[in-house]
Amino acid sequence: MKYFFLLSLLITTCNVKAFAQEQIPIQTDRPDQTECPFIVPKKYFQIENGISFENTDDLSNTFFHPSSLIKYGLTDILELRLIMELTTVTFEQENVTGINPVTVGFKINLIKENGIVPTTSFIGHLTVPYVATSKFKSEHYEPAFRFTMQHTLTKRLSFGYNLGMEWENKMHTFIYTVTNGYSISEKVGAYVELYGFAPQNEKPDHRFDGGFNYLLNQNVLLDVSGGVGLSSNSPKYYAAFGFSFRFKS
Repeated sequence: MKYFFLLSLLITTCNVKAFAQEQIPIQTDRPDQTECPFIVPKKYFQIENGISFENTDDLSNTFFHPSSLIKYGLTDILELRLIMELTTVTFEQENVTGINPVTVGFKINLIKENGIVPTTSFIGHLTVPYVATSKFKSEHYEPAFRFTMQHTLTKRLSFGYNLGMEWENKMHTFIYTVTNGYSISEKVGAYVELYGFAPQNEKPDHRFDGGFNYLLNQNVLLDVSGGVGLSSNSPKYYAAFGFSFRFKS
């Protein structure tokens, strides 16, 4: 994973000057939990890397170093997706490090924004249980899906939300996200967000977060974010930093 990340940086350096100037700025699914409805441009690779730390309680926490979402624009309305995560889980001062099961999927644009009708896309994922480090393997293939919608309220303000469901160990969890994004300038953006999970047989888990992103150029984006849990069964807090870029194949 580390070698892949270094190779990604090298590819970015070699290709950033060759990007078309007329291309719209990069749009990512991070740093918020609300997936955006926009598709990676056709024949472009986009790699969204993040490092994050989540404090679950006084005894445990999780460190992603990194989490990588790799996208490829197959057509103007369809992108392919691959998620890989190198994780360290700490429980009572014992650390376990490994690669989480790999997730594959797609995003397809369904509706373009038209008045009160939001831009709408569908995301489908499937986690492959055996493509992982031995201690992180699961027993089942685990699907997930969500509809992602976004309204343009003004030139600077947007409103987005997701609704979906995911499965783990044959148990389903409903997912919701609601976010407001604001363009502070041509290069700096900010957001605040409410999101949560409603497991099949457990209490709902509600959380709040916010963050900033900085556009280095049309194809490279930095972000920083953090959040807190709102429910008794939520993690205490998390903090994250991200680096995303794209290049034409």
